[in-house]
Amino acid sequence: MSDKNKVIRNEKIKVPKVLLIDAEGEKLGVTPTKEALIKAREAGLDLVLVAPTAKPPVAKIMDLGKYLYEKEKREKEAKKNQKKQVVKEMKFRLRIDDHDFDTKVRKINDFLKEGQKVRAVIMFLGRDIMFKDKGKELIDRIIEETSEYGKLSRPAKMVGRDMDIFLEPIKAENN
Repeated sequence: MSDKNKVIRNEKIKVPKVLLIDAEGEKLGVTPTKEALIKAREAGLDLVLVAPTAKPPVAKIMDLGKYLYEKEKREKEAKKNQKKQVVKEMKFRLRIDDHDFDTKVRKINDFLKEGQKVRAVIMFLGRDIMFKDKGKELIDRIIEETSEYGKLSRPAKMVGRDMDIFLEPIKAENN
């Protein structure tokens, strides 16, 4: 078990008094820890410290195995419902044919329709690096062609020998 899942229970509770909550969720008030442990044993359950930083610490009488199982189940469900954001990447060269450009822009638009973020990269190979203004023109053309489905989230920036931009999908307000 990892550190965040460690549970302080039964004899491992070292504080002298705890705010006791019984198995039904009723507050029984501030009780000496030994007395609370006896009540938990009589019920055939565990005494679990649920809020160790509270003043006084809160302990609950519960079935520890069931509690841990349900906690793990909730965490798995929450993890399953998380949407992972993946940044798609499309690379362009400075000297790109119109058909290739149209195909790549169409693919970028597909990614944006799906709700993905896209990083468009202009690669400067060899002596192309001397024509950064041509790269900027190509980026402006990409922005213009994708403006129906995406908007610029970060302007053009040189990263080594590459110039890149980030596009994010436009949220459909009418749908």
